[in-house]
Amino acid sequence: MSAKTATKIDDQKAKEAYFTASQRQLIWARFKKQRAAMIAATVLVVLILSGLFAPFLSPYDPTVAGRDKDYLNGAPQIPKFCDKNGCSIRPFLHTVTRERSIATNFRWVEKINEDERRYMQFFVRGDSYKLFGFIPGNIHLFGMDQGYVHLFGTDSAGKDIFSRTLHAVWTSLQVGTLGVVISFVLALIIGGVAGYYGGAIDSVIQMITDAVRTVPSIPLFMAIAAFIPPEWSAETRFFVITLILGLVGWPTLARRVRTHLLTERNQEYVLAAQLCGAPASHVIRRHLLPSFTSYIIVDLVISFPYVVLSETALSFIGLGLKDPVNSLGVMLQNVTKADVLLNYHWYFIPVLFFIALVMAFVFVGDGLRDAADPYSETRK
Repeated sequence: MSAKTATKIDDQKAKEAYFTASQRQLIWARFKKQRAAMIAATVLVVLILSGLFAPFLSPYDPTVAGRDKDYLNGAPQIPKFCDKNGCSIRPFLHTVTRERSIATNFRWVEKINEDERRYMQFFVRGDSYKLFGFIPGNIHLFGMDQGYVHLFGTDSAGKDIFSRTLHAVWTSLQVGTLGVVISFVLALIIGGVAGYYGGAIDSVIQMITDAVRTVPSIPLFMAIAAFIPPEWSAETRFFVITLILGLVGWPTLARRVRTHLLTERNQEYVLAAQLCGAPASHVIRRHLLPSFTSYIIVDLVISFPYVVLSETALSFIGLGLKDPVNSLGVMLQNVTKADVLLNYHWYFIPVLFFIALVMAFVFVGDGLRDAADPYSETRK
């Protein structure tokens, strides 16, 4: 068989696979062609896994219980393999002593003893934790044979910023997920009822939707924060914040669901289901909503970074989560201090994780939106 014949057979198989592929397979095939979206998806998966396994990946407890009292506002410590005394197969750190100096206005001055080494160890026992919230454990990916190691430095309380950052990513992802799920359920119910029935029901629901959309977010959050009792636990505050973000985030998706149902409710497959005696809930759930599932998924991914931004903004201005909860918004509160801006630049490391998380969701959402649009390649 010649090369030309083999090429024709391969092209024919590719065409058959294309025309017999499901909607999900077509979206994935178009999504893989977008390099920026694939890179963003890889970054997003890494961030999600790092947050999910944060208790194992982080060497210490991110709360006050795991702080290093002898290394307050400490600079990042980068393990090395070689020094003036030679090289080692294991990464190590030198012993560091700290003292306050008059010459630096009583700020910490570090003295490194290059003759003493502290070696890094892997899969070490340390602070206890519960992986995924219910699996107890105390094994950490890395640690030191003596003392502490702080890859991203420490804050003013001596808490490890690396450990706090990984736990903060997971907290922000949890808030975003719960907020998106709440708004998603409300949008499907409210938008589905408005689009399916139309008429007076649609008019009333649209009035309610417009009323919710016109409520300014920041004054609303400030008013709610004023009524939150200070004795509330961190878990209660976490639940309230996610509930509020979900309750104010459904109108946009509800409008999209309504618009699609208004155009699809008169299609033949809907009329056939109605003639068979199917109730409205069955028609909406089994016929109308699955017809644009891919677009709903795209909307969810696109709306996710806005929920994360909202939580971060609320915590940043002091209206959201607070210590001892570790979230990106809580950690970003520290970077506004003048002392941090001038002397402790490693406080900005969580900012990079926040930017990467939001940008990854944005690029993945844009890639999914283009992949779900069958005419996107034609326009290009």
